[in-house]
Amino acid sequence: MKNSKFNNFFNFENKKIGYNAFTNEFVVLDPELFDLYEASKLDSDLDELNRIHPAFYAHLIKKGFIIEDKVDEIENVKKLVREIDIEDDTIYRLTINPTMNCNFKCWYCYETHIKASKMTDVTKVSVVKLVENILLDMPNLKRFHISWFGGEPLLYFDKTVKPILEAIFPKMTEKEVFFTSGFTTNGLLINQNMLNDCKKLGVNHFQITLDGHRDRHNQVRYISKEKGSYDKIINNIHLCIKNEFTTAVRLNVSEETIESLPNIIDDFIRLTDKDKKYLNFSFHEVWQEEKDIHSDIQSIVDLFRRERFTTYFKGINLDTVRNSCYADKKNHATLNYNGEVFKCTARDFKSNLKEGQLNSEGKIDWNEKYFDRLNSKFKNPPCLECSILPICNGGCSQHAIEKRGKDYCIHDYDENKKIEIIKDKFSFAIS
Repeated sequence: MKNSKFNNFFNFENKKIGYNAFTNEFVVLDPELFDLYEASKLDSDLDELNRIHPAFYAHLIKKGFIIEDKVDEIENVKKLVREIDIEDDTIYRLTINPTMNCNFKCWYCYETHIKASKMTDVTKVSVVKLVENILLDMPNLKRFHISWFGGEPLLYFDKTVKPILEAIFPKMTEKEVFFTSGFTTNGLLINQNMLNDCKKLGVNHFQITLDGHRDRHNQVRYISKEKGSYDKIINNIHLCIKNEFTTAVRLNVSEETIESLPNIIDDFIRLTDKDKKYLNFSFHEVWQEEKDIHSDIQSIVDLFRRERFTTYFKGINLDTVRNSCYADKKNHATLNYNGEVFKCTARDFKSNLKEGQLNSEGKIDWNEKYFDRLNSKFKNPPCLECSILPICNGGCSQHAIEKRGKDYCIHDYDENKKIEIIKDKFSFAIS
């Protein structure tokens, strides 16, 4: 027997917390037990640990901290990734950009807004044909999910989104495929009539972004210089919850927004426990932020959790193996309004970056970029030696592509940052 290379330990109150990144299991140890375990590691004598404390030894085996000598842990992670990203033919994920236009112009947005962009009738027909072909070609399909992105997708809800959903939703019902759909939106255009349509067409989720509390948010996301959007968006979030749509509130955090974030709690504090089941908050640092504000964010995350809100931060957001990015998966495509096909949605949708093209027969003609992406993982030597490989894997396939040929670590080779991620996972588990 041997110790797993994916074991990690940290202090919590008067205990030692162990975490195995492959099994995703925690152990809570008294200091004496941890010292006993450490002594067995130093002496390279796990048999002695078994003789002294067989129950403890068996518990460590059960949780994956001690494994058989013959186990190839790296190969196990590769196998897990293949099963999830390549071999799973029970689910298909489709992302659609109805437009690249937007009713806001946020300072940090990486997208190039195209005012006149919209999907033609010909492209809409091809999208429906694509869905029909997927249903025909994947006999094991059990779930189908469409994410609406952009741009602001609700700008074209009536002209693009609703007609496509009306065309494909009955086909899902006919094939007994479980269909879900959701919007990544700024939330300003949501209304009751729209939600009524969504209920009939399989939509169950909205992701809506806030940029701090009212004053700061209205400096970034405004209808006009005199009229902000915060109160309208908050009301629409409540409307979604009232209509029992799962609603993820993404909080974009920067040094300027962080001070006012706790005030957002007041706008949701009166929700019932039932209402809270439909709401979660997710904290994300804007990519331009250079100052290390991790500990400040973590303290605010803890405030939200103490008020019994489901709240995600780095530890929960990071699991790029079991909950890998949609772009890592074989059975996923992102369709731009003009029929160009991409995988990643966190980069500009430039024609020279496309990975395929939707044709008039409803088929995607993939190019070499697509196949290159599917084979991009496990090429970075530092990742193969890392204790959190099974939850990190060097980030998503986009990271792997952009860092090809270079040794890299998305956590800056900082072991403390890695432990902070694990601590947040534990904090969420006990909250």
